[in-house]
Amino acid sequence: MRFEFFNVLLVIGMAGAGFVSILIGQPVEITITGQRGFPVAMRSFQGASGAEAAEAVSSDLRRSGRIRFQPTPAGAFTVEGSAQAGGLQGRVTSPDGKIILERKYNGGSAAVLAHRFADDAVAVITGVPGISQSKLAFSVKKSGRKELYVCDYDGANLQQVTRDNSISVSPALSADRNRLAYTGYLNGYADIYLIDLATGRRDKIVAEPGTNTGASFSPAGDRIACTISASGNPELFVVPVRGGRGKRLTQSRFVESSPCWAPDGRSILFVSDATGAPQLYVIPAEGGRPQRIDTGHGYCVEPDWAPNGNLIAFNVREGGRNHVAVYDFRTRTTRVVTSGANAETPVWGADSQHLAYVQSGTLYVHDVETGTRNPVVSGFGEVSEPAWSR
Repeated sequence: MRFEFFNVLLVIGMAGAGFVSILIGQPVEITITGQRGFPVAMRSFQGASGAEAAEAVSSDLRRSGRIRFQPTPAGAFTVEGSAQAGGLQGRVTSPDGKIILERKYNGGSAAVLAHRFADDAVAVITGVPGISQSKLAFSVKKSGRKELYVCDYDGANLQQVTRDNSISVSPALSADRNRLAYTGYLNGYADIYLIDLATGRRDKIVAEPGTNTGASFSPAGDRIACTISASGNPELFVVPVRGGRGKRLTQSRFVESSPCWAPDGRSILFVSDATGAPQLYVIPAEGGRPQRIDTGHGYCVEPDWAPNGNLIAFNVREGGRNHVAVYDFRTRTTRVVTSGANAETPVWGADSQHLAYVQSGTLYVHDVETGTRNPVVSGFGEVSEPAWSR
């Protein structure tokens, strides 16, 4: 197995988070035979919070699914640092001895700063975004009511977001992790609300007659795609987050639902039953003629487009159960990645390698390349409809 990375130059001023120094150099090529992952040797972290930070960084790197730890630094990237109250300094050195990342992180607990450093380390080592700082949102049913919760990508810092004592479903997280859109029935009707997660402020942003649901943030975070049934039929719309007239994208006698955006913001993937059974379609975000995606399956719902643009995940129906499938635009092939009990509502992480979904009431994060998965939230009511920030 061969890996290449290119050193680049990036310098950020001393203010705020500190400085980043990534050195310019020639491509470094590493060949690994018979083993998967970029070789990394963890060195000890100094300082009063060093042990806690090192453990968190190590866990994050391991969960990335792209790192192979080894006990000695020979032929490996080395990761090291120091941490104390409110501060962490991290360093990554390439196998040829060049410092490719050196950064100071300020403000936050040792775990929070470790997540930031781990994401930067994953990115500079592998060339793929890390997921350690990402957030998961989901709906939980307890006592007949559904409320929304958020947590870290590994299940830590679980927090309740809504206390509507009603039905709160279909959460969506903005890319900056600061806003959550959802469908709420506060007034007995399905309207779309927007919550600022830092302040708790809530605004109703779509309240047309009928059902308003399925909000999905555009990559820029300035618009949402959603389904509105004001015309009497569920149709696809794009609506400005800060208010203003929405744009209708579909006009048919069929049901359009579950929109999600292409990573470049130019197209929207959605579900329509125009063929008599739910199938996946793509339509330009400014409007146009929908094009069906031939996945090879007769029942396709709950799609999500991977950030790398190459993959989509969705639910298929086989043997009376829902399974998670992944379609690859490059090969035009589909593979089912779950088995057993119902697995529902897959959503991609920022690395386009991990999926979150719910199976048997447990929220899992699943590495689609290795097939490994970890339970994130379990034994916490009836979990459903996860969303994952990027």
